[in-house]
Amino acid sequence: MLRLLVAVVYTALIFGANGAAAQAPALTGDMKKLAIHSEARDLPEDGLVDLEDQPRSLSEYRGKWVVLNFWATWCAPCRHEMPGLDRLNAEMGGEDFAVVTVATGRNAVPGIRKFFAEAEVTTLPGLRDPKSALARKAGVMGLPVTLVLNPEGQEVARLIGDAEWDSPEAKAALAALMAGD
Repeated sequence: MLRLLVAVVYTALIFGANGAAAQAPALTGDMKKLAIHSEARDLPEDGLVDLEDQPRSLSEYRGKWVVLNFWATWCAPCRHEMPGLDRLNAEMGGEDFAVVTVATGRNAVPGIRKFFAEAEVTTLPGLRDPKSALARKAGVMGLPVTLVLNPEGQEVARLIGDAEWDSPEAKAALAALMAGD
């Protein structure tokens, strides 16, 4: 079913006038909030760390399409969407695709671990942006915010607010973005 949907969306993209307009029909449900950029935007590299305080970088994900989610343990909508992000990563994650979550601001490591355990989040990396440096430079003004990055690490789309990321609508929107590159 997903392959058929990808084929239909891909055909629409080929015959559409421009990328953003051609992809608009695929944006239904929560994905109506997905803003697709007319041009890819560079994303700054800034001080991410993992749950063991080891330095990490988004450059580790170059070559993959990335759903980059900024969240916090105290953010109820963030907590609501995290299991769907985990399911999306479990289904689609691999050589060409990853879901990456970044707890931005003050988020205690024990709190992150406890939430991941309670929500049965098992496939997502526990990255942190403790001083919100990356979030600020990326223009993240509230939470949750999710960016879609192309394999070059550039932002191609942004969704402000929570979404059901493992829904058929989200998978179709992501497939359309991936097929258009």
